[in-house]
Amino acid sequence: MKNDLVAGHPPGALMNGMPNGDFSLQLQETQRPSSILIVDDEERIRAAYRQLLAADGRRVEQCGTGVEALRRLERRDIDVVVLDLNLPDIHGLEVMEWMVNKRVPTAVVVFSGEESIDSAIRALRHGAIEFVRKLGSPQELVDTVERVLRRRRIEREHALMAIRLEHSERLHRFLVEQSPDIIYTLDTNGHFIFINGRVEALLGYARDELLGKHYSLIVHPDDLEHARFAFNERRIGDRASTNVEIRLQTKTQGVRHFEHRTIVAILSSQGIYDATDNTASQQFKGTSGVARDITERKKAEETIAFQAFHDLLTGLPNRVLFKDRLGVALTQAKRTGKRLGVMFIDIDRFKLVNDTYGHHEGDELLKAFAQRVRSCLRSGDTLARQGGDEFTVLLPDLSSGEDAAAIAAKMLAELKHPFTIAGLNFFSTVSIGISLYPEDGDTPEMLIRNADIAMYQTKGRGKNGYLQFTPEMNNGHSMRITLESDLRAALEDGDQFELYYQPQISFGRGLTIGMEALIRWHHPRHGLMLPDTFIPLAEETGLIVKIGEWVLERALRQLAAWRKKGFTGLQMAINLSPKEFDRSDLPERLMERLEAHAVPAETLDIEITENLLMKDAEKTIEMVKKLRNNGLQVSIDDFGTRYSSLNYLRRFAINSIKIDQSFVRDLSPNNQSSTSIINAISSIATSFDLRILAEGVETESQREMLSSLDCDEMQGFLFSRPLTAADFEVFLTTSAFPSRPAAAAR
Repeated sequence: MKNDLVAGHPPGALMNGMPNGDFSLQLQETQRPSSILIVDDEERIRAAYRQLLAADGRRVEQCGTGVEALRRLERRDIDVVVLDLNLPDIHGLEVMEWMVNKRVPTAVVVFSGEESIDSAIRALRHGAIEFVRKLGSPQELVDTVERVLRRRRIEREHALMAIRLEHSERLHRFLVEQSPDIIYTLDTNGHFIFINGRVEALLGYARDELLGKHYSLIVHPDDLEHARFAFNERRIGDRASTNVEIRLQTKTQGVRHFEHRTIVAILSSQGIYDATDNTASQQFKGTSGVARDITERKKAEETIAFQAFHDLLTGLPNRVLFKDRLGVALTQAKRTGKRLGVMFIDIDRFKLVNDTYGHHEGDELLKAFAQRVRSCLRSGDTLARQGGDEFTVLLPDLSSGEDAAAIAAKMLAELKHPFTIAGLNFFSTVSIGISLYPEDGDTPEMLIRNADIAMYQTKGRGKNGYLQFTPEMNNGHSMRITLESDLRAALEDGDQFELYYQPQISFGRGLTIGMEALIRWHHPRHGLMLPDTFIPLAEETGLIVKIGEWVLERALRQLAAWRKKGFTGLQMAINLSPKEFDRSDLPERLMERLEAHAVPAETLDIEITENLLMKDAEKTIEMVKKLRNNGLQVSIDDFGTRYSSLNYLRRFAINSIKIDQSFVRDLSPNNQSSTSIINAISSIATSFDLRILAEGVETESQREMLSSLDCDEMQGFLFSRPLTAADFEVFLTTSAFPSRPAAAAR
């Protein structure tokens, strides 16, 4: 009786559907090359990842459309398909649906540029084993395919072993015991009469501890009602329970070696009946089923969902989640007649921390600041990070505006204690703006906007304080208006701006090969202002074009002066705004200024952002071609932070790429991800014959790792912070990185 029940486990268990055949021939099948199919409409991406995935014992093929992929998959000899969702003819999800309907036994790894969480979840639910984003590390896809191929090999070996030992009790026991899933049989009362050894690895129970026990012992109490139908399943065939998601409880409730007290499993089960030809008289003997551990998949889905609504640095809600919570709180406040408040917080002088100590210390300050502010809030309040050094706070259930003011005062008092930055005490202050419902708005957008305006008013009055929004603030928004007026006056005057120069060096050659021109504003009242404090306003008001002209003129004048002194091996890098690219006469204006200063075109490096690449791509492509045809150098700044692809590198006639400092900052022997990313970028740049430069190099350890990754050209505080023209000239002659070899200098 017991053997009959074990043999009756449901469709999907390892014994089901074993083919007959000569095992010696089937054994040869295990030695065939693994087959990978890359499906992507971008030829460059297919070629690049075909090279990355190539290895001995592998066959890598590629298709550019969904129809081609379906035609190829019909042959049923592909192990893994690396599938893009956005294909030119049919969507990737349709390809997966076709594979499910046709029962194509190919594992699917979705490799997509889509950022939507829904896309990732839909792909997983359509049968994808893994979802990998294109903007992630190339090594992530390589590792994923390795895991899937390894699993495929194991599955194939198990299947072929089953053919050799078909119909034998020994084979049956072996497959059941080696299954990665829990396979069980219950009697008519729901007690275990068989369970395989996998239960010990997953739940911590020895087999003998469960035999004779009721299935409820291993089911999470909250899922008992949901699980009752599956564990008492009487139906068979297509009507039986399939993929029922439940939580299984571990023996110690402190799991396996055990990260959680439960695992998440999908359960498939069916009834077991006496083997008789008379269907009507078959007697029900119990239920058999298979439970598969999907804990890791659920964790991956939860991680994706968390990242969409939280700031990854601080773990706080992001602006999307904050706005949603504010909307819910407003609905409740309108229903109950209570008040609520919104705070907009900006850390004063945060840019100074980044520029002085580097972005790593800036990130540490943001995390410590978030913890400090959260300690000042009530349990029902929400602190969120809007971006950069800006935070917002939701304060529900306020009795009056004084309640919000009291919380703001508590924050200011808490911030009187110093933070530790680079081993030193740093006193951070904040500017806080407050808006209240219903006085200052009745929508999330209005309350956030008015709190923002009040925050700028606080900054305009000397920072380190808080103000509640008033209608007069909205009428003037005086801080920004005043700053815009001052900016216009500074452009007329021309003497308030100054260029600083940060060296770009070749470590291998021991030379300074160029510099990046960085603007500073000597404001009559606010002192030295860094670009982040006024460039966004200049972009918004259109003044950025005049600022760009000033930077170009001063930079070329200085470069010409240095060339006359013999520093002829330098290349000047300047940043161009997207608004400057909108002007069709840009190449002519640049060439006119180069000729006026007798500076060769190849010594000017125009830096553009990845965002600009995607804005009106065809127009930008044409403009870059014109610049290159005139001999100018063109670089992509902050490469890797947005959506650049191999296709962009192919279509844009650029000279070089600058690796963003966020990747450099994370470099360490223990962080394989950043190392792999930079290695991949370096390899791609080499294949496209592009110059590569790493920015934000702050430590000797980072420098050593970059050198080991064949990245020789660098820029960062390790070598020098931005310098005035006079100090930069001293650097060229006295530093460890002169502008020309020592022999030439003599």
